[in-house]
Amino acid sequence: MKQEHIVIIGNGISGVTLARHIRKLSDKRITLISSESEYFFSRTALMYVYMGHMKWNHLKPYEDSFWKKNRLELKQAHVKHIDTERKQLELDSGEDFSYDKLVIACGSKYNKFGWPGQDAEGVIGLVSKQDLEALEVYAPNNEVCKRAVIVGGGLIGVELAEMLSTRNIPVTFLVREEHFWSNVIPDQEAQLLERHIREHGIDLRLDQNLEEIITDEQGKVKAVKVKETGEIIDCDLVGLTPGVSPNIEFLKSSKIELNRGVLVSRMLETSEPDVYAIGDCAEQREPIGNRPAVEAVWYTGRMMGETLAQTLCGNPMNYNPGHWFNSAKFFDIEYQTYGWVFPEPKEGHADFYWEAEDGKKCIHIHFEKESRIFKGINTFGIRMRHEVFDYWLTEEATVDEVIKHLKSANFDPEFFERYEKEILEAYKKQEVDV
Repeated sequence: MKQEHIVIIGNGISGVTLARHIRKLSDKRITLISSESEYFFSRTALMYVYMGHMKWNHLKPYEDSFWKKNRLELKQAHVKHIDTERKQLELDSGEDFSYDKLVIACGSKYNKFGWPGQDAEGVIGLVSKQDLEALEVYAPNNEVCKRAVIVGGGLIGVELAEMLSTRNIPVTFLVREEHFWSNVIPDQEAQLLERHIREHGIDLRLDQNLEEIITDEQGKVKAVKVKETGEIIDCDLVGLTPGVSPNIEFLKSSKIELNRGVLVSRMLETSEPDVYAIGDCAEQREPIGNRPAVEAVWYTGRMMGETLAQTLCGNPMNYNPGHWFNSAKFFDIEYQTYGWVFPEPKEGHADFYWEAEDGKKCIHIHFEKESRIFKGINTFGIRMRHEVFDYWLTEEATVDEVIKHLKSANFDPEFFERYEKEILEAYKKQEVDV
């Protein structure tokens, strides 16, 4: 009997998790195809290589021998076209490569919105190994790069600002919204982050848009023009970080149904037989709860890989990610979110907000007014335990229970200052005021 061949396009967290779990469950032939890097690396740690905290080899979770030992074939190539009727991939080398089952796990690319000069030398994103290499070329120090301009106020933009500041490169940060990350977090947290970013010497410009990137005679970045003011800002590097979108350009010539991403069912099936999609490039036909249809998050990519491995090995399984959570870092302020805290409270819902006197720590809790059921929390500067909040969300604990037992969720080390008593007092005062 012929051995089934599973081909995975992409060797990020989704594709590699899938390959590892298929191998645990079966003896199928597995090939991973990627044009980005030969071996899997931890994308979330790219910034630490530039900052000098890690070397490139530290980003590889597995020894190079791991892949051969586990019979995981690696092919460094770019897929140009997918013929789903013949079950073949056309590679950039001209080679045709056959599959029995195909998984698209090709991740994201950074957004470009048609700005003049957006493809110039010295314009980068921060999503790939190639972006990191370009950063070393265009911004190795503050002599080569006398100023950088970052466009777009998300998590990647803050990472890039922190990276450049460690090499003493001045940074101007253009954010189109009135407050930083205001499409995700309430204004109180946004203003806390704005202060913090500016305290680190970043020239943060809110409510300002890029109009064009100006280049020199050689096609290299030399300045940007601000749309609202007409100001020309001289710079040697432009970081485009206005979010990411599914990397699906090469799929447009195929029969696979696309929207913003590759449309999939809860079983992660595409419109074509024996073709699946996972990770940043997958778009749920029916979004799950309040989750976005496209989830460009590391842990959801991993979960999709684990889920699809079960299906491909004879144990059909729906993708069920559970309660929403995420974490990030804004310079030295850690951020966590569990459940849902919306920028504006939904009808019938209310918020409780507490901020420490130093202006670098806060919590924001969202709950239903009538039932008082806890719906979500944002924390900045205070570490909280995932499993505790997951339990409270599942059990539909009340906001009063959560505040009363907040100490049990605190993950900060023993000698960190604790704020539970102060938070409880502020909560009681707010309840009295209401």
